[in-house]
Amino acid sequence: MGQRSATEYGRLASQTAKAMRRFDPDLELVACGSSHLGMPTFGAWERDVLTEAYDDVDLISLHAYYQPVDDDLASFLASAEDMDRYIDAVTAIADSVGAIRRSTKKIMIAFDEWNVWYQSAAPSNPPTGEDWPVAPPLLEDHYSVADAVVVGGLLISLLRHSDRVTAACQAQLVNVIAPIMTEPGGTAWRQTIFHPFARTARHARGAVLDVLRDGGTTSTDRFGEIDAVDAVSTWDDDTGEMTVFLVNRVVTTPAEVTVDVTGARLAGIIECVTVGGTDLHAKNTADGPDHAEPRPNGTARSADTGVQLTLPPASWTMLRLRATDVTM
Repeated sequence: MGQRSATEYGRLASQTAKAMRRFDPDLELVACGSSHLGMPTFGAWERDVLTEAYDDVDLISLHAYYQPVDDDLASFLASAEDMDRYIDAVTAIADSVGAIRRSTKKIMIAFDEWNVWYQSAAPSNPPTGEDWPVAPPLLEDHYSVADAVVVGGLLISLLRHSDRVTAACQAQLVNVIAPIMTEPGGTAWRQTIFHPFARTARHARGAVLDVLRDGGTTSTDRFGEIDAVDAVSTWDDDTGEMTVFLVNRVVTTPAEVTVDVTGARLAGIIECVTVGGTDLHAKNTADGPDHAEPRPNGTARSADTGVQLTLPPASWTMLRLRATDVTM
């Protein structure tokens, strides 16, 4: 009931938006995009919806979930490549509709569902039959260090596209494919994916810088040749803090990295922490909640124009620097 084509939905969204803005003209409204990149209607749906609703909505939504396919760890670690391409594709579609309409308006993106999710795993399968238990544990994935590295990479992608991605929501927060786990009447603990999410949320402040990557590549079955190290950086003018987030996407080899911050005067390294580089299958549990916490990365050292450091294989790293005189 209520199923509509993209064109019919776009018209309804446009009419509904007009009605809602009669009550509150400052509303920021999101049109429904495809539920995932692999849908057969992807692209055409976004185009047809925005053709009808372009003038009346502000954002269009994206969803993406990632898990290893056929035990392909290298491609899994490079999941941000898929997110990059997804965002770029939807941005191009939205801008093409705007160009046809000769509009100066830009449609932004609400990446309102994203995470690692083992959809085929037992915890994601609901009970069957009539004997439905009370509050069954559903979708309670238990995340590994490798999953944390992937989440860190997805956060890099979202930051890199922050000129168009103006809302992004990790799904979910507690128990259900979540960074925080609880037990009935028991304890609560942080899963591995909690740490890159929390650190990025806390320290990615101010402006996102345009990071130019120049270095080696690695080969993946799904994405071909990609940069071995992915990175993004932010600059907080209020605190004078520059934060660099890096992922080494190579499974077996460490990466020697130089963070060149020519144009800034470094006043010191505040912190450098890493997740990964050891047992990628390690998980935090109620009895061992600290098995996969960020560890200090003692390789970071000041160089002539920046900082040099070593990224362990398959790892996420956050480097915080004190700097002045940044040229934007």
